[in-house]
Amino acid sequence: MGRLVGHADRYRPKDVTLKYGDLFMKALTMKATVRKHVNVLHHMVGYLKNRLEPNEKAELLGVIDDYHRGLTPLIVPLTLIKHYVRKFNVVYIRDQVYLNPHPKELMLRNHV
Repeated sequence: MGRLVGHADRYRPKDVTLKYGDLFMKALTMKATVRKHVNVLHHMVGYLKNRLEPNEKAELLGVIDDYHRGLTPLIVPLTLIKHYVRKFNVVYIRDQVYLNPHPKELMLRNHV
């Protein structure tokens, strides 16, 4: 979808809209897995790596590994990443829906 939007000037607006809609609906059918979450978390660490102290980076990667091995729920690495995003004001990550997909009161990511 990103490539489509990035090259939108090559197509008619109506074609981009239709293709984007098709790709979006296809994306909604994909199941979120632990492996996919770990991949996203590692990408977010990439935006923090130059700001984190070595011990902070090690702790964050350890928490992600614990999630990957099923020892902690997803909310644990997410909370730590959110902390660093706020601390370092990393706007690009802060504004991602992935970190706040729904009201926290629903506690949808708190299951173990």
